[in-house]
Amino acid sequence: MLHDLIGYLRRLKSGTEELNYGREIVAQWAERHLRTASAPGLILDIGTGRGDDLLNIRRTCSMPLELHGIECHPPNVKYAEQQDIVIKSLDIERERFPYPDASFDLVVANQIIEHTKEIFFIFSEISRVLKTGGLAIIGVPNLASLHNRLALLFGLQPPAIQVLGPHVRGFTRNGLGEFLAAGGFFALEELAGANFYPLPPPMSRWMARWFPGLAVSSFYKLRRTDRRGTFAEVLDQHFFETPYYRGPGIS
Repeated sequence: MLHDLIGYLRRLKSGTEELNYGREIVAQWAERHLRTASAPGLILDIGTGRGDDLLNIRRTCSMPLELHGIECHPPNVKYAEQQDIVIKSLDIERERFPYPDASFDLVVANQIIEHTKEIFFIFSEISRVLKTGGLAIIGVPNLASLHNRLALLFGLQPPAIQVLGPHVRGFTRNGLGEFLAAGGFFALEELAGANFYPLPPPMSRWMARWFPGLAVSSFYKLRRTDRRGTFAEVLDQHFFETPYYRGPGIS
């Protein structure tokens, strides 16, 4: 019976998966911020894929933009470069981003961070390449979404962090929010939610807007403060029983 119920719920939500990426949220936040940026607005997308977020931002914004991305999958790299996106291929958990300090107006990382362990290093690099006052838009699966809570209620592994799956981290809104505020390098300005399993598309959008804490994905709008240094310094204030990577030549 439980198997039949799960099958029914999966069919009910079928076709809504693209809503997890919250493309409209990312584009709206980006457009509002880039109105005040000097032209051209410089944007970096970490885990670019085919460039969907960057291209959506370009369609939404009226100002000139310079689009950069980090992506390793060759077909995605080829397609993105054909769209005039400048791509660099590197390991975001081990290699410094190949850009000068304080060079970008906006950094996007949408549905990427949950695939990584070395989040201190990644956010250290984001804090380094963002201009003071620049914006970071982060999108991740919401571990506290309604469908993840229901899975736990029935003793099932939450879909947001399947053991036999690509995600190695799970985030609640409060948990990741507390992490991002650590050290004072970022100021959390706004939170939003996208999609709402197992509801069909029209209802999913409405429910995610009014009950973002139960939505499938969570989005964070972060402002880079004038705090000097980088996010890796947060590790100096804590002891964790794991050797987090801080950067090349740093222990």
